[in-house]
Amino acid sequence: MTEDVKEKKEAAGEPVQKADEAPEKEATVAEEPAMGAEAEKEEEKAESAKEEPEKEKQDEASAGKSARESFKDRRAAKKGKKLSPEEEKILSLEEEIASQNDRYLRLCAEYDNFRKRTQKEKDALYGEIRANTLLQFLPVYDNLERALKQGTEDEAYRKGVEMIMTQFCSTIEKLGVTEVPALGEKFNPELHNAVMHVDDEEKGENEVVEVFQKGFMLGDKVIRFAMVKVAN
Repeated sequence: MTEDVKEKKEAAGEPVQKADEAPEKEATVAEEPAMGAEAEKEEEKAESAKEEPEKEKQDEASAGKSARESFKDRRAAKKGKKLSPEEEKILSLEEEIASQNDRYLRLCAEYDNFRKRTQKEKDALYGEIRANTLLQFLPVYDNLERALKQGTEDEAYRKGVEMIMTQFCSTIEKLGVTEVPALGEKFNPELHNAVMHVDDEEKGENEVVEVFQKGFMLGDKVIRFAMVKVAN
């Protein structure tokens, strides 16, 4: 722009464009494409960051599937194909490992069954020993009971026998021994041993009317049957 034109525009009040304004506009216009390119790069990075976890999950799933694949599957996949010596050796080793693992699992199962069976036999043996031991003490109970049934004028003697009887009963109860219910009960061949039979219209059918010898149980096991008389 010439000086004459500039002076005329200034006199007329029109805006005059300065010479140094054009480069600024050009610089601004030139920067826009650069900024757009950077934004695109950032978006691409964000998309890549989103895709990476998904890719990792797929890789992990593929690796897990590959790890779970048995040597039989791999041998079947390679059936009909010529294998290298290294591949044959790997498959042979995998087969041997699988065989040893199977033997190990079978051995563990057999040992577990043996342990349970041994424990069961031990518990049964312990119960038998307890029952047989307590059975040997029952005649002592019978004698104490007979002594109490005998009349005596010596009260100190009678009281002493009663105390022994009480202590004896308390001891066997702590060991799990209970008396077999008999008198007045219906005859049960699993609990009672009938040695006499009597007809009595006042009594019920198969009712135990007399007990000759008390029976005892250790838990659910009868260690001595009750010797009884049964009516009707």
